[in-house]
Amino acid sequence: MTALASNYLTPGPRDEDWRFTPLNRLAGLHDGSAVTGTPMVRNVSENSGVLVSTIPNQSVPSKIIPTDAVALRTIENATDVLKIEISKETSVAEPIFIDRTGSSNVGANYERIIISVGAFSKATVIIQNSGSANLAEDIEMELGNSSDLTFISLQEWSNDSVHLGRHQAIVGPDAHLTSIEVSLGGSLVRLLPRVDFEGSGGSVDLYGLYFAGSEQHLEHRVHVEHSTPNCRSRVSYKGALLGENARTVWFGDVAIRAKAEGTDTYEVNRNLLLSDGARADSVPNLEIETGEIVGAGHASTTGRFDDEQLFYLMARGIDETEARRLVIRGFFAELLRNIKNEVIETRLIDHIDRELGKVSS
Repeated sequence: MTALASNYLTPGPRDEDWRFTPLNRLAGLHDGSAVTGTPMVRNVSENSGVLVSTIPNQSVPSKIIPTDAVALRTIENATDVLKIEISKETSVAEPIFIDRTGSSNVGANYERIIISVGAFSKATVIIQNSGSANLAEDIEMELGNSSDLTFISLQEWSNDSVHLGRHQAIVGPDAHLTSIEVSLGGSLVRLLPRVDFEGSGGSVDLYGLYFAGSEQHLEHRVHVEHSTPNCRSRVSYKGALLGENARTVWFGDVAIRAKAEGTDTYEVNRNLLLSDGARADSVPNLEIETGEIVGAGHASTTGRFDDEQLFYLMARGIDETEARRLVIRGFFAELLRNIKNEVIETRLIDHIDRELGKVSS
């Protein structure tokens, strides 16, 4: 595996999966030139019914071997694996928090996390990232029969951070996954959420929210693999861009294989450009190998601020700055509500409001 990662899988500017990504800003995480850096501080909350352990990396093979070079390097180079296990038939009342704080963006951090949810269990896992770091991560989620997992990943890094990650979910029969990816901080963030269904009746709701400021590059490449019958997926990502050279990339790929009869899927990406000099790339894609499906569709829009909405609010006595905030809050409200944590929602809204304060009147 080392030879694969270090040789022909090393990304180049002509590789389709990397053509939107500025390779010179990846801090060597993609080509093996990065040296190990200062470990991040990692804290995990204590929850009844949850087993948290740290085990040697080499003793835990990946259930689905990635083709992504950075994910391969992470599986090779991580020191250990943080494993979160929820026993079967267990409902965890409070969210399981994993707080990670970086203190230096010199060198690389490689992190593996496995989240295992037993049959007929329910849990929420919230990963909070902050500080300065160069992080390559591989997160694997395994959902047992009829289980329910909410996975929330919050990227609130300092502006000098680089974060590259694969978030792989294996969804069992009649299980349900809600995934919420929020990317607000960092110099460059590139996340690869992926779902594979292991049995009929599985269902996923994948949400994403991102706000790119000047010189930030925020990239999300989503893949949903429908290879079993009668499964459902919904993908909804929204982003706003503000500032010179603010850049976002969203790539949504849903594959419906020949055996996946009865599939019901839809994906949408919406981007709002708040200033000149910002660029959003949006590429929705469907691969359909059977006509025996419930439905499949996609949508993508990228546009400027809605002046009619702004005029409507200002005509009712609301000043322009507050009117802009209200419109943007409305744009993100649907996704923020899914977090269902008032403290986190308020913190994210405050972050967005600070960015919106940079919009010239």
